[in-house]
Amino acid sequence: MLLNCYHIELIEAGCDEAGRGCLAGPVSAAAVILPKDFYLEGLDDSKKLTHEQRDKLRPIIEKEALAWAVAFVDHEEIDQINILNASFLAMHRAIEKLMIIPQHLVIDGNRFKKYTDIPHCCVVKGDGKYLNIAAASILAKTHRDEYMANLHQDYPHYNWKQNKGYPTIEHRNAVIATGLSPFHRKTFNVSDPQLTLSFQEEV
Repeated sequence: MLLNCYHIELIEAGCDEAGRGCLAGPVSAAAVILPKDFYLEGLDDSKKLTHEQRDKLRPIIEKEALAWAVAFVDHEEIDQINILNASFLAMHRAIEKLMIIPQHLVIDGNRFKKYTDIPHCCVVKGDGKYLNIAAASILAKTHRDEYMANLHQDYPHYNWKQNKGYPTIEHRNAVIATGLSPFHRKTFNVSDPQLTLSFQEEV
């Protein structure tokens, strides 16, 4: 069973990102502040849930959270500053958009760039340990999936509606056959078959 948050006595925002391993589109991040008595059946790491489960949980999180925000860093910024820094920037932007200023941040993963003077801690696989990070993982994932599904309408041959920009064999072969779209990350080696071995669980 997931814990509500890392610091129960502080106003804490859980933060997570989505789309870091994609070949196209933005990286997204969410920051979520939950009530201390919050509990939601089925809330877990977004990668453990189906598309339908995530879509069912999203409106409940958005309605019941004390504050939440989602932010993006687009493909051009990713190429300029690299994907790791882009992930940090997306989280910073999400935190900045929160209507409540958190006293503490809990970050999924093992690295983070300090945001202003707010203390933080990093938790490896935190989206499977704390509800506020799990909630952030779902919002980051569903908002980005929605963005990629909209892009799919103009670029259907990449099948972004299904693969969300991740390096599936189908996606990689479409790039080889038709070339890059304006939304592909130019610094990523799109034709590298090794890319198909990772991140598949996040589609």
